[in-house]
Amino acid sequence: MDFKTSNEEIKTGVYLLQDGNEEPFNIRLHLAKDILTIQEQDVICVSGEPFYSSERTVTIRRQTIGGFGLSIKGGAEHKIPVVISKISKEQKAELSGLLFIGDGILHINGINVRSYRHEEVVQVLRNAGEEVTLTVSFLKKTPAFLKLPLFEDCTCVPSDQSSGTSSPLCDSGLHLNYHPNNTDTLSCSSWPTSPGLRWEKRWVDLRLIPLLHSRLSQHIPGSDVCRKNAFQVVAVDGVCSGVITCPTAEDCLDWLQAIASNISALTKHNVKKINRNFPVNQQIIYMGWVDEKEQDSVQDRMYSPKFLALRGSSLFKFSAPPVTTWDWTRAEKSFSVYEIMCKILKDSDLLDKRKHCFSVQTECGEDLFYSVELECELLIWEKAFQMATFLEVERIQCKTYACIMESHLMGLTIDFSMGFVCFDAASKDALAGIHLLEGGCNHRPATMNQLAARSPIAEDLRDETLSSNSG
Repeated sequence: MDFKTSNEEIKTGVYLLQDGNEEPFNIRLHLAKDILTIQEQDVICVSGEPFYSSERTVTIRRQTIGGFGLSIKGGAEHKIPVVISKISKEQKAELSGLLFIGDGILHINGINVRSYRHEEVVQVLRNAGEEVTLTVSFLKKTPAFLKLPLFEDCTCVPSDQSSGTSSPLCDSGLHLNYHPNNTDTLSCSSWPTSPGLRWEKRWVDLRLIPLLHSRLSQHIPGSDVCRKNAFQVVAVDGVCSGVITCPTAEDCLDWLQAIASNISALTKHNVKKINRNFPVNQQIIYMGWVDEKEQDSVQDRMYSPKFLALRGSSLFKFSAPPVTTWDWTRAEKSFSVYEIMCKILKDSDLLDKRKHCFSVQTECGEDLFYSVELECELLIWEKAFQMATFLEVERIQCKTYACIMESHLMGLTIDFSMGFVCFDAASKDALAGIHLLEGGCNHRPATMNQLAARSPIAEDLRDETLSSNSG
C-alpha cells in the first residue's frame, strides 16, 4: 500500500522476515525518505499501570452454548506452543483487548504447557472444569505459522474467515457447541491483575535502518546466488534488516527500486555537502556500494562489498564509506581516472550468475569486476565514469609518458587538443605523430617538434638520457 503525505512519499507493506535461524514471521516495512523501519506485531499495554509485560492472565468460563469459544493449533510437535487460531465473535466482544489470535497459551490453571503436544493441551482444557485461567503471550511467529493475512489496520481476519484449511495443522475443536447464530455473550469471572489495564495488538518498531550509505543485496552474502523474491538492507554500521521475502518478483523489484532511489538521492545530497570542502579539481563525482569479484581462482564465485568513489583525478576503493578527510588517505587502492577504462558487461561477457556488472581495466592491465543490484545503478556508474574522465581530460590537457623504442628512451606526449607525438628524449626530435586539424588528421613534423618541446616532462626525460649516456 502506497500513499503520500504533504512532504514525502511513504511506502508500506506486510511481508515475511527471516532473521538468522528463526522461523520466518510477518513484519511491516515502512519506507521514508531517509530511513527504513521494520515493525513486528506485538500486544502491548496501552492503559492502566505504567508497566509492560508480554504475558497476560485472563479467566474465562465454559458456556452451555459455545464452550470456551476458542480454537487452537500448534504444539510441541511443531516446535511452537499451542496458539489461539480462532476466537468466536461473542468471546471476542466480551474479552476485547485481552485475548488475540496469535496468542500462545503458556499456562492453563497454573500448569506450564509451553512444551506440551497439541493433544496434551486439548486434554488439559477438557479436564479444566467450568472455569479456566489462561496465561498467554503474543508470539510474533504465529501469524506466518497460522498463514493469516494481515491488513494495514493491524487486525487479523475475523474468525469466520480463518478456517482450518489455512494451516496444515488440525483444529482442536474447543469451540464445542458453538453456533454462528448464537448471540449469548460469554462471561468473564475475573480480569487481569489490574482492572484498569487495556491491551492492544499493534505494530511496534523492530529495527531502524538509516538509508544513507546503506547497501542492498539480493544475493546470498559472498556468492553469485540470487535469492528468489527476497533482499536485505545493510546499514553503514553493519545492522542488517534480515532477509525480507516478497510474494512476487514484481513486488521485490518494486521495493528494491524504491529503496535504491532513496539511497541515491541521499548520496547525491551528501556529496554536495562534502564538495563544499574540496577544491574544484577534487570534487566527488559519485560514490556508492558495489560487490567486487574475488581475484583468487580458488574462490571463483566469491564477492565482497566495496565502496567506490570517483573523486577528482582518482577512483578510490574502500572497505567502508569515507567520513573524514583522513579516511580518503586510507583507501585500499586508488587509480588515476585517465589511466583506467570502465566497461559495462553485456550478457555474453558475464563471468557467472551475477547480472548488472562492469569491469575496470587498470593501467597495469588488471581487470577488476564489480556487480550492482539494479540496472539503474549500472547506468549511474557508467555516466559517472564518463563524467569523471571528461573532467580530468579537460583539466590536464597534455600528458607525457616515458617509453622505450628500439632500446632508446622515448617520450610519448598526448595533447587532447593538438594530437600525439613520439619523440627522442635526448634531442626532442619528433619521430612520429598526428596533429589534429579541423578537417581531419595530418602529419606536421614542425608542429610535432613544437609539441614535443612543450611537453611538461621533456626536460626530465632529456636529463635522464644524458645521465645514462655519461654513465
